[in-house]
Amino acid sequence: MKLILLSGSNVGTKTRTVIDHLAEAVAAYDSTIELSVIDLAEADMVFADGRNFTEYTGDTGRVARELMDADAIIIGTPIFQASIPAALKNVFDLLPISAFLDKVVGVIATAGSSKHYLIPAQHLLPILSYMKAQVVQPYVFVGESDLHRGEIVSHDVLQRLDRLVEDTIVLTRTFASIREERDAAYGF
Repeated sequence: MKLILLSGSNVGTKTRTVIDHLAEAVAAYDSTIELSVIDLAEADMVFADGRNFTEYTGDTGRVARELMDADAIIIGTPIFQASIPAALKNVFDLLPISAFLDKVVGVIATAGSSKHYLIPAQHLLPILSYMKAQVVQPYVFVGESDLHRGEIVSHDVLQRLDRLVEDTIVLTRTFASIREERDAAYGF
């Protein structure tokens, strides 16, 4: 299983802090999972211009190909101005409409205010559904008070993140098993 953790912003550290915890949680849950972390703050991305994702080079091409090759993705996004960052939206714009078909996608969001709790449901989940993702429910919201000096301090958030990891892995394996059984029924 290939699992990508995507830190969906080119600025800030809170989302990356949560992504780092998720990486540890995945390794603790099952060390055989092929895990990659993509941090948009470390990638030199170009803007989507309508061409096929296979035609992009450099970091842009690498990020697009890794996401397309993944079995599962957990997307971390900060909430800026009551929306997802442009850097993350650009990643979606690079990919084809069915990019997440047969992929399980989990979501975490970080924000400075609990007023932004519904932003992932209003802005991110429609995009993921449009791109055919099997979205893990519920997403995990991490507020300002849940983090302190680069650490997650809320036990509730830690438990929900660990559950997100478990649910993502279990759902990915379950859907893969169902697809294998369905394909085997055809006998070729």
